[in-house]
Amino acid sequence: MAILGRAKRLANLVGPSIEDTFAKFGLDRGEFDVIATLRRSGPPYQLTPTEMYTTLMLSSGGLTHRLVRLEKAGLIVREKSTRDGRSVVVCLTPTGATLAEKAFRVDMENELVFLQGLDAEERTTLADLLRKLVASLEEPRES
Repeated sequence: MAILGRAKRLANLVGPSIEDTFAKFGLDRGEFDVIATLRRSGPPYQLTPTEMYTTLMLSSGGLTHRLVRLEKAGLIVREKSTRDGRSVVVCLTPTGATLAEKAFRVDMENELVFLQGLDAEERTTLADLLRKLVASLEEPRES
């Protein structure tokens, strides 16, 4: 209870600031996640919708809603796949790549401020422990 309660409290404390950061760039957190995922994929900054919703742990409908908004904003385009003309790839536009980079840098500056109560070694230890906990929860369970 102490661990999960504090994790929830931490998310509640920093969440509004993170949302405000992305709002300054005309994005919500979910939209940022989409363009950041495309940016992290490396050149040519494109993924299939299936790759995206699997990575983002979303339903296909949830992803589609975000893609519509991002396409209207000119941050992504959906194009026919050159590998399979029946499928589509989601491509980050140059405008989207620039926005993703700017929003990411500001978000990282803010997150570092949140973590000032821990030194570098403590941050590394905490990140390692949280990674281990998440991995253990994501493992398939034997019935």
